[in-house]
Amino acid sequence: MANTATPTDAPAFYLADEHDHEAGGSTMLGFWIYLMSDCLIFAMLFACYGVFGNAYAGGPKPAEIFELPLVALNTSMLLLSSITYGFAMLAMAEDRKAGTLAWLAVTGLFGLAFVGVELHEFSALIAEGATPQRSAFLSAFFTLVGTHGLHVSLGIVWLVTLMVQVGRHGLGAANKRRLMCLSLFWHFLDVIWIGVFTFVYLLGVIR
Repeated sequence: MANTATPTDAPAFYLADEHDHEAGGSTMLGFWIYLMSDCLIFAMLFACYGVFGNAYAGGPKPAEIFELPLVALNTSMLLLSSITYGFAMLAMAEDRKAGTLAWLAVTGLFGLAFVGVELHEFSALIAEGATPQRSAFLSAFFTLVGTHGLHVSLGIVWLVTLMVQVGRHGLGAANKRRLMCLSLFWHFLDVIWIGVFTFVYLLGVIR
């Protein structure tokens, strides 16, 4: 007689042990890996500035070109944007679509103000002849601060895109996960800027 054993008759160690995986878990893991790679990028830029920050080549020094009141204003714009994004996340947790969109809009305005002030600073420096080609110090400065500004600009584009998605499809699980990823990215840029403000601007004016 032919063997008619069913798969369930197989020994237990032959059966696949399947586990439940949280929806979107791979997305969050991938985003954390991306943030770690971004940390490496900024670490290298900070290291380059640390090496070339004193190479003025007869050009202007930090104390001669940095306007701390303007930089402090710009810093406050970014810090306030992180606070308003936190309010957006609180509204999201309560499934308040209108409140979430309103706080995201305020966050975007603060982000635009930050980028606008930074562009004004760059244009003023270039008009004075303090261009990236002038010295290694200025090359490192423009690269570090400009890279951070580019990240903020891309974050604003991402924020606007999510606002459109939330407006059309509401606060579903997928949109909440995307808002969480953007929250991590936005606060990460806030932490990086605190390092820029302290290491580049404050220490540059002091020494």
